[in-house]
Amino acid sequence: MSQALTLARPYARAAFAIAREGGKFAPWSDALAFSAQVAGDPRVAALLLNPALHQDQAVTLLAPPAAEADYQRFLGLLADAQRLALLPEIAGLYEQLRAEAEHVVKATVTSATDMSPAELATITAALKKRFGREVDVTTAVDASLIGGAVIDTGEMVIDGSLKGKLARLQNSLAH
Repeated sequence: MSQALTLARPYARAAFAIAREGGKFAPWSDALAFSAQVAGDPRVAALLLNPALHQDQAVTLLAPPAAEADYQRFLGLLADAQRLALLPEIAGLYEQLRAEAEHVVKATVTSATDMSPAELATITAALKKRFGREVDVTTAVDASLIGGAVIDTGEMVIDGSLKGKLARLQNSLAH
């Protein structure tokens, strides 16, 4: 995994630079997400390893329907370097670069049950205040948390779940 990230990093930076030059962060995000999803399919991954598959066929397979020429050239570059399998990692790294450039913190809030819009707004406002930046929140549900929520920003995890509190209590009682 770390080797894949190391190999993907320069390509993600290149994609980011092209998107920044053209002021097209969102279209590149969408295109990379599409290509990453397609490349991540095990059947497509096997096909990409087939030496009979030509570069232009691989680009056609992985490019979104309305892909711009610069994105298709980028895919062609990846195909030339035999790095198409890195598209999921490239897409993830690109999103990190984009979030940094746009001063946005991406957070995942996992709760034991579905959160109400008011609860989500409260958490979003608190995160915005804490980080001093815009916050892009995605939600998930994990009933094993019992109650509360876990907030993961990639750099920091705030565990306010009942499961986490019980684990910390058990740990402190054991010592």
